[in-house]
Amino acid sequence: MITLLSGLRFSVKVWLLSAAALIATTSAASLPEESRTPGGIAIIPLEGTDMNKRPNAWYRSHRVMVTPTQGTYLQNKAPWAAVIGLPLNIKPADSQHMVANGKDYYFSVEPKEYKAQYLTIKNKKHVNPDPAQVERWKVEKAEMTAAFTAWRDANPITEFILPAKGRFSSPFGLKRFYNNQARNPHSGLDIAAPQGDPIWAPAPGVVTAVGNYFFNGNTVILDHGNGLTTMYCHMSKINVKVGDKVNTLDNLGLIGKTGRVTGPHLHWSVSLNNTRVDPLLFVKEH
Repeated sequence: MITLLSGLRFSVKVWLLSAAALIATTSAASLPEESRTPGGIAIIPLEGTDMNKRPNAWYRSHRVMVTPTQGTYLQNKAPWAAVIGLPLNIKPADSQHMVANGKDYYFSVEPKEYKAQYLTIKNKKHVNPDPAQVERWKVEKAEMTAAFTAWRDANPITEFILPAKGRFSSPFGLKRFYNNQARNPHSGLDIAAPQGDPIWAPAPGVVTAVGNYFFNGNTVILDHGNGLTTMYCHMSKINVKVGDKVNTLDNLGLIGKTGRVTGPHLHWSVSLNNTRVDPLLFVKEH
């Protein structure tokens, strides 16, 4: 047992050192991976803008992140770029419209087909909740929506490290069926790990919501600024509180199996302009 624990501590330490090295070499001007598909990200160069004044940009009534392009492949084309989260339910056939500083920008989205996943949930109330549980979820959803729609000006963050160590058990975008009943697509990335394993902040942020939610279990939401937020669900323990400022690799809590789950794992969601997008588009190495 002592040898096993020593090996575990060593492997976690090595992983932390590797992550720290990645942070040290990350360029502040990097951009996430672009994928103009449902659940993806569109990066729109804002040509002709003043390099000394950050433009304001809007898409589907939500303000969107605008980041400087210095040091990136877009630097010679435009001083700023809008980084837009694209909804999973978007219709690729429709032209997309963004406004930045009063100027119209149009872009297209490519179709993408996501796989289906069928899960058996033992607690049938987590598939068909009773009226009291529905009312509880409405209150919790409003709490989470307030966190997702908040805007905080900050230096744009465009790159994350993974918040936990483990295999990817359910990728983003899966068409979900619980007990053979269709539900909303999977809006995050599931990382399977043993109960009690640590969960780290993938980038600096501020804790804006903490709760024990009906479907999500013990949950933390971080605000990274400029409409970028991340959510961590099914935790066995939460080690932060609302208002806490965290840095990369700060401990948020522990892996668990609270809420609607089939086993211990972390459900990690990334939201841009109140739109859930594929988290791996923000992770350079995974």
